[in-house]
Amino acid sequence: MSSELDRVREICLALPEVTERLSHGHPTWFVRDKKTFVSFHDNHHHDGRLALWCAAPEGMQETLVAGEPRHYFRPPYVGHRGWIGVNLDSGLDWNEIAGAIEDAYAEIAPKSLVERAARRSQ
Repeated sequence: MSSELDRVREICLALPEVTERLSHGHPTWFVRDKKTFVSFHDNHHHDGRLALWCAAPEGMQETLVAGEPRHYFRPPYVGHRGWIGVNLDSGLDWNEIAGAIEDAYAEIAPKSLVERAARRSQ
């Protein structure tokens, strides 16, 4: 497994009530084992990308893709729902990647879990 996957896994599994399993052949993280918030893709359909697909707040996809297209993209299948693709091999700082994961969690998780995660990080 890649070190990028290990880092993503560590960030995701540190969040309250997160589980991991394969979904459509890719490592994917779920809130309460039900709702997907992040998936990891290594050369998905030969696209050459090492990337995450993350749930994102409304309008964030357009802002990030327009502002930093080297780091962010509109992923297939979930892009129409506003999800953001995050390139893991474009030099993006890991604090930014962790922020995208945390934003994805906050978008999908119930408010009580988001509040618990916020208390943990203080």
